[in-house]
Amino acid sequence: MVLNQRERYILIATAVVVGALVLDRFVLTPLLAQRATTQTQIEKLRRQVNESRSIIARRDQMAAKWQEMARAGLKSDPAEAESQILHLNRQWAEDSKLTLSRQKPDRLTEKSRLPVIAFEVSGAGRMEGVSRLLWRIQTSSAPIRITEVQIRSRTEGADDLTFQLRLSTVYSPPAGSAPAGAASTRPQRPGGT
Repeated sequence: MVLNQRERYILIATAVVVGALVLDRFVLTPLLAQRATTQTQIEKLRRQVNESRSIIARRDQMAAKWQEMARAGLKSDPAEAESQILHLNRQWAEDSKLTLSRQKPDRLTEKSRLPVIAFEVSGAGRMEGVSRLLWRIQTSSAPIRITEVQIRSRTEGADDLTFQLRLSTVYSPPAGSAPAGAASTRPQRPGGT
């Protein structure tokens, strides 16, 4: 079969178009899809690396803060931890010219590595004193945290406030001792051993 010049050009153009479509369908499109998937995975891995680096940096900062808290007064005895916070609250209230009407500690019974002691603190004073007390608690190196704040005006239109705070602190019981209120869960053998 002899093809004339025009038919030969049509055949070559058709072969080129079919070849381009086959190349696109089986080589180029999968290659571009794989490249996009790889780029997505690279970005995901970069984010994970950045998050991991951030966690490591935060761990170093938190370790330093933990050491500072331990030096500043992380107690191993719950009575000492309770006494420390009660003393600090009285001192801060006095420095802030506030009157404390109530300080009630409440040891929470929980099984954790760092048991919590909660406190209810009530008092009265001026706005400046209340803000100073809150600032002293928040920036303290002692292991204390504000969990709830309620501030009310005693007299309308005057700088005379009452406040109620819920605070918490932690203590670190000695290794091997059960936290306060935690009962042993090991079953007893008959015969008392």
